[in-house]
Amino acid sequence: MKLWDKGFSTDKKIDVFTVGSDRELDLVIAKYDVLASKAHAKMLAKIGMISPKEADELTATLDAIGEEIQNGNFTIEDSFEDVHSKIEFLLTEKLGDTGKRIHTARSRNDQVLVAVNLYLKNELAQIRQSTKELFDHLILLAEKYKDVLLPGYTHLQIAMPSSFGLWFSAYAESLIDDLYFVEAAYRTVDQNPLGSAAGYGSSFPIDRDFTTAELDFNALKYNVVAAQMSRGKSEKSTAFALSSVASTLSKFAMDICLYMSQNFEFISFPNELTTGSSIMPHKKNPDVFELIRGKCNKIQAVPNQLSMLTTNLPSGYHRDLQLTKEIIVPAIQELKSCLEMMSFSITNIIVNQSILEDKKYDYLFSVDTLNDLVLKGIPFRDAYKQMGQDIEKGDYQPKKDIKHTHKGSLGNLCLDEIKAKMDQIL
Repeated sequence: MKLWDKGFSTDKKIDVFTVGSDRELDLVIAKYDVLASKAHAKMLAKIGMISPKEADELTATLDAIGEEIQNGNFTIEDSFEDVHSKIEFLLTEKLGDTGKRIHTARSRNDQVLVAVNLYLKNELAQIRQSTKELFDHLILLAEKYKDVLLPGYTHLQIAMPSSFGLWFSAYAESLIDDLYFVEAAYRTVDQNPLGSAAGYGSSFPIDRDFTTAELDFNALKYNVVAAQMSRGKSEKSTAFALSSVASTLSKFAMDICLYMSQNFEFISFPNELTTGSSIMPHKKNPDVFELIRGKCNKIQAVPNQLSMLTTNLPSGYHRDLQLTKEIIVPAIQELKSCLEMMSFSITNIIVNQSILEDKKYDYLFSVDTLNDLVLKGIPFRDAYKQMGQDIEKGDYQPKKDIKHTHKGSLGNLCLDEIKAKMDQIL
């Protein structure tokens, strides 16, 4: 069944090519198409296009379809082009002419727009919550290990003292930056495009404010052409949010892989969270974190994919836009799984609390030792030269009783302030 059926059929090759993977991908937006259809039916009754009785019949049948979707029993057979045609078929099969009335004053264009926006809203809300859960784990770890020192590096060379408190809370605060992007994407998709029809509105006296309130959108996408042009932009806004979170996860995963190696041995994990080698019995590989790194690096390419797909498309609908779903839907699912696995794994981290006992890390304290000379009245540049000469001659004696007190330093992590920032954005 095709909603644009005029009594003739297309070549089977054309049908297969144009439908693509829509049936499979449409399963993720099916429940949102039901919600939007219910709101549309109620609106049609409000403006007198259908009777209240017909609206009740439509919403009741849509509720039953929604239950089938919820229970995993909803399918889109090859005889249907997409989720929209399948749902309309079920309504017509059950209600006859009343089912045929559901498409009054709308197009598949605004059908998919509103369903995708509702889907993206829900997924972004879940990503926001999962990001907050990882944030909470990191803050707890920062508090627990705030006094355990960790080598800091620049250029992968030993640099200055850091701490596990700094390391964990650095990634926690970075997640707040990522949520700014998530919030921006959420606000972009939290606009109701329903009623824009094929992109140029309708001659029916529809009530778009009603469906906006019914579907719990924050705002209406007023201009019908702008509503249609939001297709692709909504997905791209979401992709930038996914990419931002993925960037933080990927960098964190890379740190973990590095710090787990025998050359560092800063951290470890229980055996059950690592994998082995087929020939090397000693191996405990960080496969989970390598996969998080790889998957998140792939996600960071998604905004560019969507940009290339939508570049130079003029206003109005184009079939190219169908392909946005096969880019954004898997990316969302991948990021959610990476967030889940990172939160699950990080709670089992084992911290090496005696890292700096190794003499090679004495040079971490050269800056603090230098600063101590400055505090005694030696000009900084003279103290710097003196310290350099002592190191070259082997006379360097590190001052390890360091005291860092400014905000954001290893002696003043500002965890409460960081938590307040997170609370503010949520």
